[in-house]
Amino acid sequence: MSTSFPARAWALLLVLCGTIFLEGIDVAMLAVAVPSIRSDLGLSTGTAAWVMSAYVLGYAGFTLLGGRAADLLGRRRMFLGWLVVFLLFSGLGGFAQEGWMLVTARFVTGVAAAFMTPAALSIITTSYAEGPQRNQALLVFAGTAAGGFSLGLVIGGLLTQLGWRWVFFAPVLLAAAILLAAVRLVPKEPRPQRATGGFDLAGALTAAGAMLLLAFAIVRLEHGLDGWPLTALVAAAGAVLAGVFVAVERRVASPLVRLGLLRKASTVRADLGALLFVGSFFGFQFVATLYLQELRGWSSLETAFALMVMGIDAILAPTLTPRLVARFGNARVILGGFVLAVVSYALFLPVGPDWSYAAMFPTLLLTGLAFSLAYGPLTIAATDGVAEEEQGLASGLLTTATQFGSAVGISLVTAVYGIVGGGLDGFRAALVVPLVMVALGAAVTATGVRRKARGGETPGESLPAASATSVTSAVSVTSAASAPSSDGAGKVTVS
Repeated sequence: MSTSFPARAWALLLVLCGTIFLEGIDVAMLAVAVPSIRSDLGLSTGTAAWVMSAYVLGYAGFTLLGGRAADLLGRRRMFLGWLVVFLLFSGLGGFAQEGWMLVTARFVTGVAAAFMTPAALSIITTSYAEGPQRNQALLVFAGTAAGGFSLGLVIGGLLTQLGWRWVFFAPVLLAAAILLAAVRLVPKEPRPQRATGGFDLAGALTAAGAMLLLAFAIVRLEHGLDGWPLTALVAAAGAVLAGVFVAVERRVASPLVRLGLLRKASTVRADLGALLFVGSFFGFQFVATLYLQELRGWSSLETAFALMVMGIDAILAPTLTPRLVARFGNARVILGGFVLAVVSYALFLPVGPDWSYAAMFPTLLLTGLAFSLAYGPLTIAATDGVAEEEQGLASGLLTTATQFGSAVGISLVTAVYGIVGGGLDGFRAALVVPLVMVALGAAVTATGVRRKARGGETPGESLPAASATSVTSAVSVTSAASAPSSDGAGKVTVS
């Protein structure tokens, strides 16, 4: 890992990365613990499913609002405040005695993550200078996200052996440590300027309502053809409310979301690519977990260790990927990640009933490598060239895309598996879903590569070859205790 940043800048970055690590490890540990929770509390199948779905619903439903709230109400304030909420309700989940208590705790925890994570990402994009320093920080952030999920699978298996309640209490301890460090390290910022037209309450309500309905419709896809009229009705209602949201934003003086940002081709392409890539990744991981546990009879801990090789992206994202981005540019590295994922998932399609781990290993390794190539550069592309006062919004759009992607990927593979009738044929059919999603993502990314080939690289999307070493250039960070500068306290600048 590069040592380009001084100690305080690294400390700030690690605290902010701790947030996405916390979010990843929380989700992964719960995924491993759900069977034990269901057995201990006597939950129905539907309630057990909602223990997972409630978090996704809260996260996906409020991320767009959370990202914009960071811009309008203060990134530090949103980060610290919602980290406290995350801590409290994660602990509440550990004390739950009834299914409804657990579902409620997971929903509120998801809402907290929806405000906390975009705030953390926007603090990075506004604290580190655009270019090599910000790219390095974002790639470390991406690697930490992957590492949290990969380690969470293993840690979740270990903690579940001690008792599933530790799956909720462990994030409380980690969140408390992050909070104590964040109070000291996250730079203070000037109070955000109040919008002249007041807060866009109508936009906030319609945005949250539309996202909640659409997320709920996506979660219901896992039921397949059962109950499809309700799924279609909810999806239609979400689409109508999204249309109302657009109409509101066009008319208000100070919109919650400036619609012009949604016309920025590179941002939209990155967000769509992130939705498809993350959806394919989580869809594949879900199918692979079912295959190993249900068909092969592996324990949760054995499965976690088997999938841990995908966590190689936590090592490669902050080390190898910056050099590739510097040499070839974001778009080409992203495309390389998508192509590698296509190959990876295709290799797993003929999976047999008694495949050895050696036969699975190439796919698992290539999947981790593909993630290290695509996810970090997609994060860079989604926030590159966006004005500082809209970095929270850009971060919220990206996080919304990834959350919807994960929900779509898992719901679709579950639906296909059920429609085919389960068994080995069901697994093989479900594996087509992540393959199709990542192939579509490759096509979307290829349009960006072609644009650059015709018109040249746009500033910030690609760095010259000489920049490979500039990622390790010296930087300095303003102390959080110092007076705010004109460009915001805590900005990292090249010295």
